[in-house]
Amino acid sequence: MASRSGTRHTHFVAALKELADPGAVAEVSRFFRSDPHAPSRDNKALGVSFGDVFRAAKQFADLPLADIERLLDSPYYEVRLGAVSVMDFQARAKRTTAEDRKALFDLYVRRHDRINNWDLVDRAAPHVVGGYLADKPRNVLYELARSKNPWERRTAIVSTYYFIRGGDVDDTFRIAEMLVDDDHDLVQKAVGSWLREAGKKDQQRLVRFLRTHGDSMPRTMLRYAVEKLPPAVRAKFLGAGSRDR
Repeated sequence: MASRSGTRHTHFVAALKELADPGAVAEVSRFFRSDPHAPSRDNKALGVSFGDVFRAAKQFADLPLADIERLLDSPYYEVRLGAVSVMDFQARAKRTTAEDRKALFDLYVRRHDRINNWDLVDRAAPHVVGGYLADKPRNVLYELARSKNPWERRTAIVSTYYFIRGGDVDDTFRIAEMLVDDDHDLVQKAVGSWLREAGKKDQQRLVRFLRTHGDSMPRTMLRYAVEKLPPAVRAKFLGAGSRDR
């Protein structure tokens, strides 16, 4: 990863604007869950399809970190999505150095205020955060799980996907227990989804978790969590009377 910044971030924004379709702004905007407490300037969309954003990001995958941060400061949703996509490409690349992986991780955590939607989290957290922490202490995930910011809480659970792939499900279940009563639907869906994925590696542990929490966990979370369980087991938990919230 290059260390010097320049003006390439402006070229990336220009490339996205070339791809923008004003008629698609409403369609793209529906994916963004605006925070009522966030500045109104952050509720803008260009009308660029996700596929085009990802393809453009791949062409700019060697952007310096300072340029990525400038993209994160953009008021446009697709530009921020492009920024985290570049971060993801760099985190996945075998040639990325340990020093640069740490810099990507630090940027993600430090500028989480700009990673402010569910798909921005899901695009980068597994490899930028989870990948970096794979062989390190993971205390930061537990700090994020206690955050008042729902996107930080989502990062806490989504980052564990990298561990799950390697058969390590401990942090997924521990963080899920911290978030089992979360009142934000997009945190509930993430927790349920990652419990489901962890259950593919250790079904008995998922069943034990659901026996403890299934009666009280939000219905949305429960439905996602039991999705891949055997039909009879799934029906048993879904009939347990979980809270419909």
